[in-house]
Amino acid sequence: MKYDCLIVGAGFAGSVMAERLASQLNKKVLVVEKRNHIAGNAYDEFDEHGILVHRYGPHIFHTNSKEVFDYLSRFTEWIPYEHKVLAMIGNELYPIPINRLTINKLYGLNLSTEKEVKDYFESVREKRFPILNSEDIIVNKVGKDLFEKFFKHYTKKQWNLEPKELSPSVCGRIPIRTNDDCRYFTDKYQFMPRDGYTKMFEKILHHKNIEVILNKDYKTILDSIKFDKMIYTGPIDYFFDFKFGKLPYRSIRFEFRNMNQKHFQETAQINYVDDSVEFTRVVEHKLLSQQKSETTTISFEYPQQEGEPFYPIPTEDNRNQYHLYKKESEKLSNVIFCGRLAEYQYYNMDQVVANTLKNFADITI
Repeated sequence: MKYDCLIVGAGFAGSVMAERLASQLNKKVLVVEKRNHIAGNAYDEFDEHGILVHRYGPHIFHTNSKEVFDYLSRFTEWIPYEHKVLAMIGNELYPIPINRLTINKLYGLNLSTEKEVKDYFESVREKRFPILNSEDIIVNKVGKDLFEKFFKHYTKKQWNLEPKELSPSVCGRIPIRTNDDCRYFTDKYQFMPRDGYTKMFEKILHHKNIEVILNKDYKTILDSIKFDKMIYTGPIDYFFDFKFGKLPYRSIRFEFRNMNQKHFQETAQINYVDDSVEFTRVVEHKLLSQQKSETTTISFEYPQQEGEPFYPIPTEDNRNQYHLYKKESEKLSNVIFCGRLAEYQYYNMDQVVANTLKNFADITI
């Protein structure tokens, strides 16, 4: 069989590219996915209790891009959803990102204006220059005590590295607020796919020009198929047979539990920021989809070294190692590398979609 394009991976990058090539350029596309399902880490399914669960952790759709929102709206209807997260310190819950309510509760203060909160942060921050790492960026904004309470131990659990060993981008992604906005994100578009992510992916990939093969490592079928171009969304080091060594990733072990009660916690996500707790967060899945049920399913997340690659570890050494692979990839004219694993870059879902649409606009087949 001859295809115009072989796409490796059926996550956001691979599926969106497949849909664009098939529907806009009338190309014949083969999507090869090593897992037994489409949708990548956004995969969701109903568990045995009838609750829609995100098998690879909560995927919260948020974007300021009208282009991305309009594109995905072709394949799903939406339900409004604004994500809220609480941090457990000892036995108390605090809003995160840190805001005025967090500060007032934590320190027994009564700050009532944004200026008072700004002044408070100014009084406790340690001026760090240059900003070289994730400890610097937080301590420079809010000082040592808030850094140690909310960031230090959680980051160490998540990455198995101290914040000072990680790029500023890791902790810098989390805003610090002076108002009492408790939403985790402030993007213009905040929704969840009405029927879940997997259903959305089924519609994205439902086209006469798209064929999908699951449970298959693409390397095992390369000799038996013909294609003009490859879109590769898997780990870039695997593509090159680890010739410059294995790129480090963090993985997660998920422990799912169904509880015989209507609700388990007051928000969909609670982060456990103390070092005395082994897991990083607990997610109550039906609060994401706003399902009604008599029981509830929760998941505990335990970061680990081995397993599916989830998060590229953003250190300078790792970026340098990735750039060896990137230089190698630039020698190939018939392979496009895109997506989180292929670019060794932490992308939100909307960023992956935006990046893939941009790559498609530049493509020549």
